[in-house]
Amino acid sequence: MSHPSRIPTLDALRSAALLGMVAFHLSYDLLMFGVIPASYAQTSAFYFHARIVAGSFLLLSGVGLWLAHSQTIHWRAFGRRFAKIAAAAALVTLATRVAMPDYYIYFGILHAIALYSLLGLATLRLPAAVTAALAAAFIAGSYWGQSPNFNAPLLRFLGLATDPAWTMDFEPVFPWFGAVLLGITVGKIGSQLGLWSRLSRLALPSALTWPGRHSLAIYLIHQPILMGLVWLYTQT
Repeated sequence: MSHPSRIPTLDALRSAALLGMVAFHLSYDLLMFGVIPASYAQTSAFYFHARIVAGSFLLLSGVGLWLAHSQTIHWRAFGRRFAKIAAAAALVTLATRVAMPDYYIYFGILHAIALYSLLGLATLRLPAAVTAALAAAFIAGSYWGQSPNFNAPLLRFLGLATDPAWTMDFEPVFPWFGAVLLGITVGKIGSQLGLWSRLSRLALPSALTWPGRHSLAIYLIHQPILMGLVWLYTQT
């Protein structure tokens, strides 16, 4: 079954995830500059806000991976997208290493999307039930698989270390690859139900879909803008 190249509903959902990301980073910047109390970082709202946003992006990336490559893997298109995201991830690491060396991002959302897209290719031919079971295993493994043996720096990206990760953004393999696998599962079930063809015919205002079509660019530029605005606010 072929799938449409763009589905406005998914673009709108990406736009909503971007809005949530901008709101979270604004709260993070306000904390960093002391505009709101440091105790906010310990609240349930702060904790779940971050995880809902990250989970939304990764789940949608799984759906997108299925829609793009369910029939056959288009290696050239995949390679271009992978290179673009990997380069952006490297830029984030470099920039945060210079600006915030104690908390630099070494495996954030872009690193995760790049790696999990590659890993996800191996699951596209599996039945939906198997993909869902794998998703559950990666999520559960983050609670049951922790060990000091994974505290080594080169193993931190797995998410099974017992020591805390001192970084501004961290979406390790356990549990976050599970979110991508869940997205692939949703993609498969949606195809079986004919959902994506129906959603492709649903027109939405461009104001809702445009951000979702340019999510990488918005991700890269929004935080420097937010930090600059918060800094200006603190100066006044």
